[in-house]
Amino acid sequence: MNLFAKLEARARQGKPLRVGLIGAGKFGSMYLSQVPRTPGVHLVGIADLAPARVKQSLANLGWTAERYAAATLEQAAGNGATAIIEDSQALIASPHIDIIIEATGNPAAGIGHVLACCEHGKHIVMVNVEADALAGPLLKRRADEAGIVYSLAYGDQPALICEMVDWARTAGFEVVAAGKGTKYLPTYHASTPETVWQHYGLSAEDARQGGMNAQMFNSFLDGTKSAIEMAAVANATGLHAPAGLAFPAVDVDDLPAILKPQADGGILAHRGQVEVISSLQRDGSPVPRDLRWGVYVTFAAGSEYVKRCFSEYGLKTDASGEYSSMYKPYHLIGLELGLTVASVGLRGEPTGAPVCWNGDVVATAKRDLAAGEMLDGEGGFTVYGKLLPARESLRLGGLPLGLAHGVRLKNPVKAGQAVGWGDVDVDASSLAVRIRREMEAVCGRAD
Repeated sequence: MNLFAKLEARARQGKPLRVGLIGAGKFGSMYLSQVPRTPGVHLVGIADLAPARVKQSLANLGWTAERYAAATLEQAAGNGATAIIEDSQALIASPHIDIIIEATGNPAAGIGHVLACCEHGKHIVMVNVEADALAGPLLKRRADEAGIVYSLAYGDQPALICEMVDWARTAGFEVVAAGKGTKYLPTYHASTPETVWQHYGLSAEDARQGGMNAQMFNSFLDGTKSAIEMAAVANATGLHAPAGLAFPAVDVDDLPAILKPQADGGILAHRGQVEVISSLQRDGSPVPRDLRWGVYVTFAAGSEYVKRCFSEYGLKTDASGEYSSMYKPYHLIGLELGLTVASVGLRGEPTGAPVCWNGDVVATAKRDLAAGEMLDGEGGFTVYGKLLPARESLRLGGLPLGLAHGVRLKNPVKAGQAVGWGDVDVDASSLAVRIRREMEAVCGRAD
């Protein structure tokens, strides 16, 4: 690992990585807090629809006014400052930028930004895992054809899981399971923006004063974000996607005993799959040593010699000694994003990217839905996202969660049932729909 040394060399040479950020929300702001402390990186521009809010955020982060005073991207490139603009397409087209960070969280916008990066030859860092879950395998193909790097974002759990999977495989271990922790109970699937705060121990007024977005926070609680992130991991590692996440309650010391195949006394339907573990027992009591904020990988010894090594070096294993696990207890979101920027800009390597289409996220009814109702997407009142094998999603004709916003139901859908393409009126001419349909045709055949 010598990324920092390489960044310092770039700084000495006066050839910093030239970066543009689209979307300065929470994730983007966390990255912005680290940019002034990182040598060899020049954030040339920020594209956001609310420039005044961005300037206030930068001031709150400790940026001096001079640092974001550039009037244009060209001026920023010349004096080392940062320009704040509204036009994301202008940011991508700028000859003064080499790497784009897509942090909008909007699937349709993300798809458009990736395609624009392909057109203009800009590497793309996809904080927007929602777009990756919707059409990532095809977008990665387009990026490869354009000769640019398409990468998941370090700091977000999918890229950290990919790193752990790569570590295990490179060390010669078979990966049996990989995933993350979260707070989960089965009832959370029905949670809405009106009920979400009670599960976080907050009042609606507390949340309002804290500037918290109810629908966004609800997408973490109702299982949607877990499904999206595990689809991204399955597609980036080749691990299996189960037909619905099980969310077992697991203490970190019990990972190797539980996250192993059913044939060996564990819970896994597939040897080598993604899974999310819960920090709560089903009765709502806390798991003693939970992994709510972290990521893990479970792997097999593969030989009696390695089993003996596991024992000699104090690894926690299952009773047989065959399975063990490694975990990282925390992830730092945008504070860690600089590792992807450096990896992409200095090595031309992603920190995770789709290699297949194994997992998909299908819109699933939170309650009985009537014909004529309008779906309100991720974290809303009507649907949550359920992880499915991509082939199962295709067989069902499932509507991807990323397209389940602002579309009207033509047919009623029972609670817990998947919403299908045929159940809604979609705009077949929209870019997101066309790209998704193309992925189903191309990647569905190939994978």
